[in-house]
Formats: sequence, structure tokens, C-alpha cells
Amino acid sequence: MKKTIAFLMLLVLGAFQVNAQKPEYFGEKIKKDGAVSTAQFLKSMEGKDSLVIKIESKINEVCQKKGCWMNVDLGEGKQMMVRFKDYGFFVPKDCDGKTAIMQGVAYKEVVSVEMLRHYAEDGGKSQEEIMKITQPETRLSFEAEGVIIFAAK
Repeated sequence: MKKTIAFLMLLVLGAFQVNAQKPEYFGEKIKKDGAVSTAQFLKSMEGKDSLVIKIESKINEVCQKKGCWMNVDLGEGKQMMVRFKDYGFFVPKDCDGKTAIMQGVAYKEVVSVEMLRHYAEDGGKSQEEIMKITQPETRLSFEAEGVIIFAAK
């Protein structure tokens, strides 16, 4: 009897482990195939203002108010803000540190001081940190039509 109970418990725990590993889909259901690394993305973006692409990257930060944007790691201390097409979907607020595949359009933009402060506030920054933002920023951004989020590696 004890062996049967132990076996059933292991079976249940195994099922939870498999479910924890399942990717989560947001927005348009996209496929994993064809995603490029951030290094490949940056090379492809050279000399362009925009690019339709599918990228795999680590999530550094997520909007703590709604999950309406996320910053992903581009390597070498660089990040890219990802917003979601037509404000049509959000991602979980606790997915920082996880890996994401995003499909959509990457583009260069100038972000105003007002918007940078807004994003800092949404990201949970202190008032002191927010007030240190005094200059607009030119950066890469991304509008995702679909996102897959995997468990942290």
C-alpha cells in the first residue's frame, strides 16, 4: 500500500513538473521555429530603420502595473522595449528572468523624457530615479504580434 501511494505521489509530482515546463503563448499563437539570437538580430538591423523578425531573448523587466510592456536583453548591457500589437494582450508581471520568443517588427525610435519617465514609473522605479531622466533616448523597440514565454533557464 505504501509503495502504491509513493508511486502515485511521484506520478502527480511529475505531472506538475511537466506542466511547469510548458511554454505560455500570448497574442497571436506563433511557432518557435525561425527565431534568431539577439546577436543575429542586431547584425540584421544594421543600416535599417525597421525589420520584421522573430527573436529569442531573456526578459529583464516587465511593466508592474499591467504587463503591457517588457524589456529584453540584447547583450552588452543593451535592452529593447517590447510592446504588444494594438495593446491587444499583456504578459505576466512576474516573467522577468524567463526566456521569450517574440514575433513582430523591430524599429528605431526616439523616446521622449515624458514617456521614459512613464515607463520608469510603470517599472516600479523610485521618484528619485524617475527625476534623473532628463534627455530623450534613441533606441530599438519592438511591436510583438505574438510572444512565447518559457520557464527560466
